[in-house]
Amino acid sequence: MPTTSDFERMLRGAQLRVTRPRVAVLSAVHDHPHADTDSILGVVREGLREVSRQAVYDVLHALTSAGLVRRIEPPGSVARYESRVGDNHHHVVCRTCGVIADVDCAVGDTPCLTASDSHGFAIDEAEVIYWGLCPACSTTQSS
Repeated sequence: MPTTSDFERMLRGAQLRVTRPRVAVLSAVHDHPHADTDSILGVVREGLREVSRQAVYDVLHALTSAGLVRRIEPPGSVARYESRVGDNHHHVVCRTCGVIADVDCAVGDTPCLTASDSHGFAIDEAEVIYWGLCPACSTTQSS
């Protein structure tokens, strides 16, 4: 698990000033994958009671723009954030409770980036979402 000094190095490496809110938000995203903004705000306020909602939004925007976190928004869901960046992984979402988990590409590093017809686009990302029932919801429905 990354430490505070690791987060500070990440911020400096992305040419971002190191601030307590930025370190706290980056730490929260690392500790709570696929968390929404309200959840991140709650975690951050455990250590920084004075941080505003707008400050967390601003930090998430800066971290996303710098490539330190990734913003995902499955249809029907609010935006969520994760620290797994730089690979072209996908997600599986539970139709009942909304829990999200990472799914690696099925056939290698970036097979999804080879579209059958790119229409001239320089494709750099593919977003695949698998939908189903998580183990807990699947058990509940079969009972």
